[in-house]
Amino acid sequence: MSLNYSTFNDSEPTEPSALSASSPSRQSFIRNHRNKGDGLSLLEQLANDAIPLAFFDPQYRGVMDKLGYGNEGARQKGRASLTQMPEEVIRKFITELSRVIAPSGHLMLWIDKFHLVEGVKPWLADTKLELVDMITWDKGRIGMGYRTRRRSEYLVILQKHPKKAKGVWTSHNIPDVWLEKIKPNHPHSKPQDLQSALIEATTKPGDLILDPASGGFSVMESALKVGRDFLGCDLAG
Repeated sequence: MSLNYSTFNDSEPTEPSALSASSPSRQSFIRNHRNKGDGLSLLEQLANDAIPLAFFDPQYRGVMDKLGYGNEGARQKGRASLTQMPEEVIRKFITELSRVIAPSGHLMLWIDKFHLVEGVKPWLADTKLELVDMITWDKGRIGMGYRTRRRSEYLVILQKHPKKAKGVWTSHNIPDVWLEKIKPNHPHSKPQDLQSALIEATTKPGDLILDPASGGFSVMESALKVGRDFLGCDLAG
């Protein structure tokens, strides 16, 4: 389950010779740092079964395509400026995450109401990940919506085989509806207290937490707050 930490130094970028030969871009990534780079490049450099916990918040546009409109409008300028992920790219991320997550490790996958209703099973095809739970994040503020107004986002909890809870999930006081108001600093800002609680529940101090599409790097802040290390990147840095 251990990762070769010499590949990801605390203070120095990775030397090209230390990177996987299969990595197309040979980018450097530093632990506990806001790395700018391609998440798939990062994943390709990680060993199999190395990471106990990963978060993934895909920049999907499924609901936009379904409803026939884009990210136009002043309220959506921040999101519109982000690089969109087609379905095939999301599947590639999840396939790679399934490879690098340790046996019985977890993937925390953020989705919206559209993808909750439509289902994410096609994203999980040919992986070793299985749906084991879900948390509804109540943002405490009303958003947009043609009918009901959106106030929640959803965190799908996936576990890599073999599926088990005893000895792997150590906290039993996390509710499946979590109220946490935040001050957004990014179009995809997420609740740090919830993420910290999940990190503590599923990992040990000093473990490495992965987020290959870090956005505002809330997972890094959440991990460092509870004594875990972080490895992640974002195209915007």
